[in-house]
Amino acid sequence: MQISAAPLIYVLIFVAVILLVEGLYLTVFGKSISLNSRVSRRLSLLEKNGNREQVLEQLRKEMSQHMNSMGIPLYSILATKAQRANIAFSPKQLVMIMGVLSVVSYFGLTLGTEASTPVRMVVALIMGVGGVYTWVDRKAKKRMALLEEQLPDAVELMVRSLRVGHPFSSAIAIVAKEVPDPLGTEFGMIADEAAYGRDVADSLKAFAERMDSQDLRFLAVAVTIQQQSGGNLAEILEGLAKVIRARFKLFRRVKAITAEAKWSGMFLSGFPIAALIMISVIRPDYYDDVKDTPAFIPAALIVAVFLIVNVIFMKMMVNIKV
Repeated sequence: MQISAAPLIYVLIFVAVILLVEGLYLTVFGKSISLNSRVSRRLSLLEKNGNREQVLEQLRKEMSQHMNSMGIPLYSILATKAQRANIAFSPKQLVMIMGVLSVVSYFGLTLGTEASTPVRMVVALIMGVGGVYTWVDRKAKKRMALLEEQLPDAVELMVRSLRVGHPFSSAIAIVAKEVPDPLGTEFGMIADEAAYGRDVADSLKAFAERMDSQDLRFLAVAVTIQQQSGGNLAEILEGLAKVIRARFKLFRRVKAITAEAKWSGMFLSGFPIAALIMISVIRPDYYDDVKDTPAFIPAALIVAVFLIVNVIFMKMMVNIKV
């Protein structure tokens, strides 16, 4: 029985591309860029630089550069996720990284497979672009999940600060010091902007729109209403914290209830692809009798279309909106 390792080589090269992006990111920006760091990126930059204005300018540039570069060809599919992930690489750097990783993938495919040159070029380009997209998507999901989890605790911390007599801007500054990333740096920027004269409500609105978070919109609206009509902001935020925490528990409960359906959908979507890879590894000559027939390519395209439609519909069925 002849065994071909080519499909496994494709998978390993794609995984290596993702690991290369992560390694390059940590090498360039250090551990402070990692969401696992207990000290926020803003405080780390202030410790190194000491110039509050320059740090604020750098962070604002990083947080707005991706949405401002959506005019770059094909970059619009990545800009929204890169913005939510707060990728410190500039858009031009990300595009350049895609190109470099495509070249690396091409050399890897050249050394590890016997595919023709056009096939290697196309697959290498897909790996370079797809690897960066997958990495950014994972970063965005992780950052948004942490942000949503930190928000109710941050609001409750602001409530305690307000009740002991601190103004709202000082309460935000306390959150920036006590809460790690991603919320620590974001609230630190809001505190810095307030110190330079920007309205806190406007900063919260911009933050909510940039992250596209409903809970952050609730916070921005609550602060705006209190500024315009007055009232006890501590009580308003205390009620908001309860609402956000209840929504978070509801989302977790829905996620637990729909976990079986999601895994079933992932299995049904991934099994045909996994079966195709295993057939290619164990029996690389399995399709030799039919691959030269006129109907082989149209049939393969039809199967590919059905697989894509299956993945799309499975994702729609298990994507429960609350």
